[in-house]
Amino acid sequence: MTYYLIVCRSLTYAQRTAEALERSGITAHIIRSPKVIDREGCSHSVKISERNLADALTVLARVGLTPKRIYIASRDGSYQEVLL
Repeated sequence: MTYYLIVCRSLTYAQRTAEALERSGITAHIIRSPKVIDREGCSHSVKISERNLADALTVLARVGLTPKRIYIASRDGSYQEVLL
């Protein structure tokens, strides 16, 4: 399954991001960022479905939450940064 990871600067920021998305009807799960994308050593990500990225970005912009980085996770387990 292909999905997106919205990398957040802290656990609190990830919680706020997930709550904003959930309030808008977008399923969101907080996870520890995988080591291959975790540049700072202690970040959390919000996992969302591939089909929800555009809506999620709209919601986050509306509530003033800017993602640190966004990655797409492929079915083969690799990650690629999404440049917006």
